[in-house]
Amino acid sequence: MTGYRLLDSGYGEKLEQFGKYTLVRPSPQAVWAPHCPETVWHEADARFSRGWHRDEEGGWDGSLPSKWTLDLEGISLTLSPTNFGHLGIFPEHAVIWRQLRSFIAANKGVTNFLNLFAYSGAATLVAAKAGAEVCHLDASKGMVDWARANAVVSGLEQAPIRWIVDDACKFLRREIKRGRRYNLILLDPPTFGRGAQGEVFKIERDLSELLDLLRQLLPVDSSASRVILSTHTAGWTPRVLGYLLEQHFGPSSAPLETGELLLEGSEEGVLAIPSGSYASWST
Repeated sequence: MTGYRLLDSGYGEKLEQFGKYTLVRPSPQAVWAPHCPETVWHEADARFSRGWHRDEEGGWDGSLPSKWTLDLEGISLTLSPTNFGHLGIFPEHAVIWRQLRSFIAANKGVTNFLNLFAYSGAATLVAAKAGAEVCHLDASKGMVDWARANAVVSGLEQAPIRWIVDDACKFLRREIKRGRRYNLILLDPPTFGRGAQGEVFKIERDLSELLDLLRQLLPVDSSASRVILSTHTAGWTPRVLGYLLEQHFGPSSAPLETGELLLEGSEEGVLAIPSGSYASWST
């Protein structure tokens, strides 16, 4: 993946390159020793340190612009350092972006792609560039605005993308009543989140209802469909996600694909960092 490199990890941190900037950010999974010498880490442009509590904001030390552009996977994204250490992209989702492109290329008809909890739009833009019609939904207006700006930077401002700010379950119920169908669905739900009107989402309580609603949005004919579920929630392993998809959608016609979301090292000896889980179900 051009534009991003995992340079090293260890002692609870990761050393990453986003375009021309090298950053150190927390990575609790990286309990091993780093591969590179300390001098390499000290050359980073900036380091993010967390607050004392999980939900407390942290801060950046070093020299970073407020925004810069990253080119990867055939699209362009505007990155911006936030007070929670995020930048506007999760590079570990690269395995999912590849699945989206593969499905769109193999599907002979129009691909109607529903991207829930769509964040700053990387998956939306990958799919749109591959030729899909996209519905991009996030409960945060700020994130949807960020995603729309990324579409402009990527030259996809005229692509067939519906930009929706709404609570996921409320939106899905309306789509069911409208009779809409989607043959490609991606959802990356948070552990905890709030909807556009202050609705509270808790993954352990609300994901089952969400999956039941999504089942009603799949095509009623025999055309190919795919549902991809990913999460960064601790303890939700690939097998857990696979069980959930098969319970809600039935047996997968193709072997159910499950795995870890990995940040993979750019050089030999740099260990990959497990950063979440995913499962992919197909008709």
